[in-house]
Amino acid sequence: MPHRDEIDTPRGPARVETDLPAGPPVALLVLGHGAGGDVDAPDLLAVRDVAVGAGVAVARVTQPYRVAGRRAPAPAGHLDEAWTAVVAGLCTRHPDVPLLVGGRSSGARVACRTAAAVGATGVVALAFPLHPPGRPERSRAAELLTGLPTLVVNGDRDPFGVPDADASVRVVVRPGERHDLRKDPAAVATAVLAWLRERGWALP
Repeated sequence: MPHRDEIDTPRGPARVETDLPAGPPVALLVLGHGAGGDVDAPDLLAVRDVAVGAGVAVARVTQPYRVAGRRAPAPAGHLDEAWTAVVAGLCTRHPDVPLLVGGRSSGARVACRTAAAVGATGVVALAFPLHPPGRPERSRAAELLTGLPTLVVNGDRDPFGVPDADASVRVVVRPGERHDLRKDPAAVATAVLAWLRERGWALP
């Protein structure tokens, strides 16, 4: 069972559910949820399971607006501020290991926007919403360009679009998947684990 507690942020308390591996963690992976979703989304749980099994401590963060019972997301600046505070707190609990940040959809955007500021080593972006549905001219591709190694896993039927790969951005496209990545969460997790192992951030 995950350890559950709250971390105070300037935007109210955030809830954190942390799963630890059997031995000393080789990395810390912090994951955020989608705008109206929660940290029990199938893709997040699948990634948690494989990462913990490969020696990674995984913390799933519920933003303060969701802890307070609201579904409508807070403004981007508020999300980033709360996330930054939570990650700082988690890093004091898990010092001296690589910090990886990520999440799905809105959570992936938050992780990308704040990755450099929190001192992350890499980013895992699930269902990155490249643009609002039907509005490809409103691209958010620049948010992915953190300068850090970044893995994107998107479905080829995602109405929010699929980002292009870049020098530091690897894109894995899952056939038949939409934005929720619910068709085959295990395959999503397999892609993430392979990338973590390739970079030395998970046990073989």
